[in-house]
Amino acid sequence: MWYQPIKKLMSNSSEQAARSIVTSLRAQGFEALYAGGCVRDRLLSLIPHDYDVATNARPEQVESLFPRTVAVGAQFGVIVVLEGKEEIQVATFRGDGAYLDGRHPESVHYTDAEGDARRRDFTVNGLFFDPIAEKILDFVGGQEDLQRGILRAIGDPAERFAEDKLRLLRAVRFATTLGFTIDPATWEAVLKFAPEIHAVSAERVREEFCKILLSPNRLRGFDLLDESGLLREILPEMETIKGCEQPPEFHPEGDVFVHTRLMLSLLPAQASLPLLLSVLFHDLGKPSTRTIDETGRIRFNGHEGVSERISLAILQRLRFSNEIIDAVLPTVRLHMSFKDVPNMRVATLKRMMARPTFDDELELHRVDCLGSHGMLDNHALLIAKRQEFSHEPLIPPPLITGHDLIALGKKPGKEFAEILQAIQTRQLEGTLSSREEALEWIRTIDRQRTEDKNQ
Repeated sequence: MWYQPIKKLMSNSSEQAARSIVTSLRAQGFEALYAGGCVRDRLLSLIPHDYDVATNARPEQVESLFPRTVAVGAQFGVIVVLEGKEEIQVATFRGDGAYLDGRHPESVHYTDAEGDARRRDFTVNGLFFDPIAEKILDFVGGQEDLQRGILRAIGDPAERFAEDKLRLLRAVRFATTLGFTIDPATWEAVLKFAPEIHAVSAERVREEFCKILLSPNRLRGFDLLDESGLLREILPEMETIKGCEQPPEFHPEGDVFVHTRLMLSLLPAQASLPLLLSVLFHDLGKPSTRTIDETGRIRFNGHEGVSERISLAILQRLRFSNEIIDAVLPTVRLHMSFKDVPNMRVATLKRMMARPTFDDELELHRVDCLGSHGMLDNHALLIAKRQEFSHEPLIPPPLITGHDLIALGKKPGKEFAEILQAIQTRQLEGTLSSREEALEWIRTIDRQRTEDKNQ
């Protein structure tokens, strides 16, 4: 039977907690079922991230039955039950009233399992599973759509998206992560309602966008965002790079948008979020810096700095954390520095490679090259240098400190930083290796300056 794959998956602590809750509710005479994404994932032989329980017990009845609960959405019939270390959402079967803000129902009313299924977003998310009887309850044709790999809105797609605009991004996300085809009528509704995505908070837009980017199938997600019109709504800056031509001798692949999309396709399946965002944003400054010099060559002088400023505006608009912002901005700002690698001093190379964002910078450089001229000489050089420098810290402890400079009679100020930087440069290049050598180097420099003044 179709539900057989469910029985083959190993149980985990979340499933055990959900089963315990279902068993307790059943013992009190209530109906209780696994609901939504966990059922979908198990049918696809995927391990669910979490389990949700749906029941005909009212929120107050759930609260009275379990000793540890949190009323996270009691007005919508949702209670979190704390079972051991697990948090399981237990929701009363419900139907929704009118959606006045394009996101939330004005009211809810309690119903049965079928009524609850029909108010959900997509058929593959409208399934229930009875873990006691090992039985699927399917009121919306979700099993057939799962088998066929189709993402279809429940009922009238226009009504589903008019109710909750977040479902627009969820459609793209599920099509991306599941590798499903979007039903034509559902897709038409996505196209129609895409301009209304602004009804959704920046935080929720960011959450769905990141899930799409982090999927190994991210290129399909990116294309669906673009083709649906959602990309230009949430990232209008991406529209500016379409048709922005580049010098063909370095970018035979085409315009900046084509280049960016190609880079996205070249990333490994598992890539960090800061790297993904850096790839998308690193060339956003090109349209406003594009010039043609006297030889007819297209140039984008200073585009990396402009790209950094645009990136910051986007990241702040979508309410990204400071941690993500601090990882993305240097990667965008410094991506052009890799062209200078062959001429860098050893100290400069080591400082570059010691940057906390260097791994993402190096990967961005790799796909930047592969997505354009294809030359990986500088990347290969850096890989070789990484091996060469791997036997000791890139930035070792300093040979001297400001206290040593004070002991030499120097006053704190700008000269302190200059001297310490010069000492570190020579330490990184191997010409100074001890505190005594560093101090003697300073004394020698001071004597030379004194002699020069006296001449």
